[in-house]
Amino acid sequence: MRVAVVENQARTPLGQIGRALDEAGAELAIYRPWQDGALPSDIGAHAALVVLGGEQSAVDDAAHPYLPALAALMRAYGEAGRAVLGVCLGAQILARGCGGSNRLGAAPEFGWREVRATAAGRSDPVLSAAGAAFPIFQWHSDTFTLPPGALHLAENADVAHQAFRLGRAAYGMQFHFEADREVVAGWTAGFGAAAERMQPGWQGLHTSEAARHGPAADAAGLAIARAWVALIE
Repeated sequence: MRVAVVENQARTPLGQIGRALDEAGAELAIYRPWQDGALPSDIGAHAALVVLGGEQSAVDDAAHPYLPALAALMRAYGEAGRAVLGVCLGAQILARGCGGSNRLGAAPEFGWREVRATAAGRSDPVLSAAGAAFPIFQWHSDTFTLPPGALHLAENADVAHQAFRLGRAAYGMQFHFEADREVVAGWTAGFGAAAERMQPGWQGLHTSEAARHGPAADAAGLAIARAWVALIE
């Protein structure tokens, strides 16, 4: 299977998603529109679409003029019945493309946090793979309203809309389930100043937090990744 992957900035590895795609023998086509504006031009060329995170907002069209086209592309993939996965910023772009509203700066969240599946999430073929509640890594300031017709799959006390599904297999995940302990360590080293702004003292807390929450979060994230990959047709 061929899968299109859209990066929105440098140093956003696929992590757990990449592991699950590799297990399934997927061939990846990587797009970096933040560099050249290029996006997939033929939906039929790819069985699925993954859109990763980034530091920009989902409506920062002036600085990132490809964003409206990416939002429309995610919607088109979903309406065609293909598997779509938006992670963090990717989820916010999917919400935008499908009629939701983006709320900037309304939901800062950082570090490993518990997420709970809703009733719909507990019966969803992807979210249910992680169990009724699980720790997972978060790094975002923005959130979104649910698009019309979306199933609300996950929540927590700080951010109501943690995950949703549209149609058969178009998923928006606000949390970074792709970020295992190795990815988080890389972000902590590579984006240290930004991490400190989100959570002062993170450099000192990281090791103990990773030991406390990382094993369960890694297991939940990989289970979600494998369950989504299983939906690719």
